Amino acid sequence: MLQSLRFYGRVARLLAVIGLGVLLALWVGLRERAGAGDLMVSRQRLTRWFLARLTGALPFRVRVSGRVPEQPMLWVGNHVSWTDIPLLGAVAPLSFLSKSEVRAWPVAGWLAHKAGTLFIRRGSGDSGLVGQQLARHLGHGRHLLIFPEGTTSDGSHLKTFHSRLLTSAVETGVPVQPVAIRYLRDGQRDEIAPFIGEDDLLSHLVRLLRSDLAEVEIQLLEPIPSQGLSRTMLSQKAKSAVQQALFGEVRDEALAA
Repeated sequence: MLQSLRFYGRVARLLAVIGLGVLLALWVGLRERAGAGDLMVSRQRLTRWFLARLTGALPFRVRVSGRVPEQPMLWVGNHVSWTDIPLLGAVAPLSFLSKSEVRAWPVAGWLAHKAGTLFIRRGSGDSGLVGQQLARHLGHGRHLLIFPEGTTSDGSHLKTFHSRLLTSAVETGVPVQPVAIRYLRDGQRDEIAPFIGEDDLLSHLVRLLRSDLAEVEIQLLEPIPSQGLSRTMLSQKAKSAVQQALFGEVRDEALAA
């Protein structure tokens, strides 16, 4: 009985937050139609405010270590779940790069679009265009977050960091901010939070809301200067930093060019 009440209470709180997000997105849309000009700074600030409320509606206890950079950087992190985005987006004003499938998600995809998320189709050959958009964002002094693995994992290991996604940092001379995120339950790797395989958003969300609180550790690691590095070297350094933070080891693996 108490578990059911807790579940429905969480659902009610989450729906209230999503409703607030819809109102914010509608307001941004109205300002766009009124010709308010470049709204990206406002979008990032509003998105951070909204994602902080969304994070509060999820069953997580979050601990952040490290310093949030003041200068614009390309944030590069491991990817475990769709929840990585609200959790990291609540830490700093960020724009995001996401797979195109997210754009089709009911409500969430529309909110992501209004927040200024860039979408990429895997294997479609449009990475060059996306790279230009990323470079433009960084060149305008805006933080960006990408997941160079290109997909999620169960949190037990890192996949290949695709170095082409770091080209924008090399071209603009913007440093890379490595980020390591880890989900724990009772001191062990959380098996509920990962969004993998054939998971769909609604089923995964229900499982989360029915679960007990999980611990989330977010580590903002030492920034990596991009000057003088190739995208492959930059990707290798970023992956090594995240690998060391999560697993205390560095593996030499082939990187995708």
